[in-house]
Amino acid sequence: MPEFKKRQFLDFEKPIKDLYDQIEQIKTTAEKNKTDVSGYVQILEQKVINAKRDLTANLTPWQKVQLSRHPDRPYTLKYINKMCTNFIELHGDRNVKDDMAMIGGFADMDGETVMIIGQQKGINTKMRQLRNFGMANPEGYRKALRLMRLAEKFNKPVITLIDTPGAYPGLEAEERGQGEAIARNIFEMIRLKVPVICVVIGEGASGGALGIGVGDRVFMMENTWYTVISPESCSSILWRSWDKKETAAEQLRLTGKDMLNFGLVDGVIAEPAGGSHWDYDEAAQILKQFLIPVIKELKQIPADERCEQRIEKFSKMGFWNEMPEEA
Repeated sequence: MPEFKKRQFLDFEKPIKDLYDQIEQIKTTAEKNKTDVSGYVQILEQKVINAKRDLTANLTPWQKVQLSRHPDRPYTLKYINKMCTNFIELHGDRNVKDDMAMIGGFADMDGETVMIIGQQKGINTKMRQLRNFGMANPEGYRKALRLMRLAEKFNKPVITLIDTPGAYPGLEAEERGQGEAIARNIFEMIRLKVPVICVVIGEGASGGALGIGVGDRVFMMENTWYTVISPESCSSILWRSWDKKETAAEQLRLTGKDMLNFGLVDGVIAEPAGGSHWDYDEAAQILKQFLIPVIKELKQIPADERCEQRIEKFSKMGFWNEMPEEA
């Protein structure tokens, strides 16, 4: 995790920042005067924990969107490194090139070999440009599908970690078949013979998320969002301005609780107090301990039956009314 002085705070995290500033100031003064202030510091640290809990208990949908984009939030590679050992990254779609926004490979998770795939945004400006801010091109989705088929060949579970503002919308991506690549992934993922678990760890926007988002179980981390369009884009379409993005976030019903109520996800995974960006180790352990029993459960189901359940699960999504036939 970044040191306190290097941390970035969102506007609504100001109460936490103020407490940390007090702690730093007291420690600096105590060091100069050679006094013991450990008791007072301990009280302030408990206040920090309480402030973090209070913060995440009362977030608006827009604040959850902001938290999902927090620059200190752990990305796919961080989760892989914290949850797994012996990660072997595999590259390329065997057609165009290696898309750096989409990563994946075999890894060992608590003695279980899994294929883990996800979008990677990049941890600084240079890496974000290299990773295209987590927006994959068609070759990224084709690479993901190649790795899923490889996992199926060796009968290994697939875990996908979703964190993208959307598939790359550039002209060259459309020319190389962006829509077809995402549609192909959806079509193939629903028929995979191995267990497939999808987790939204940050942003889950539109087809960019769906391209690796079809699984036996779909989960969301607590401070994430999952919907057809970002609040800013929705606001710009409906109101011709980004000023209504908070209203759009509210109306899109994009939080984990909303998605669970709609039956679009199977569960919401808790995060450390204040959000995953405050404790990478705890966030990864929470996710790991959540995934292991799910993998074991899915492996007990015969492949054909599991595939049928997956198809039925997605076929039942949505609400509709059938009009009576005309006489």
